[in-house]
Amino acid sequence: MEKIVRQGLLYDFYGELLTAHQRKIYEDLVFNDLSLSEIAEEQGISRQGVHDLIRRCDRILMGYEEKLHLVEKFDSTKRLAAQICRALDDYEVQRDPQLLSRAREAAEQITQIESR
Repeated sequence: MEKIVRQGLLYDFYGELLTAHQRKIYEDLVFNDLSLSEIAEEQGISRQGVHDLIRRCDRILMGYEEKLHLVEKFDSTKRLAAQICRALDDYEVQRDPQLLSRAREAAEQITQIESR
C-alpha cells in the first residue's frame, strides 16, 4: 500500500514530465488499479513491455525527486502543520482568541494541501 501512495505522490508532483503514453500506462496501474495484463491488452503491447515501462517511469519520477525534493518538502510541511495544530490545541492561555483562531485556520489549510 505504501508503494502505491508513494507512486501517487511522485506522479502528482512530476507526472506531467512523463510522455502522454507513459502517463496513460502509469495512471492505469497506480490510479485505475489495472493489472499489467489488462494494461497490455488495452494498449496492444506485451505484459513485459508494460512492466518495463512502469519500472522506467518509477526511475524517472524518483530521479526528479532526488534532484528537486518536492515530495520530501511537502511531507515536511504537512508534519510541521500537524505540529502547529497540536500546539494550538494544547495552548492553555488564550490571550488573543482571534489570533489563535486565525493561526489554527492557517495550520488547518496547510494540513489539507494533500486533498487539493
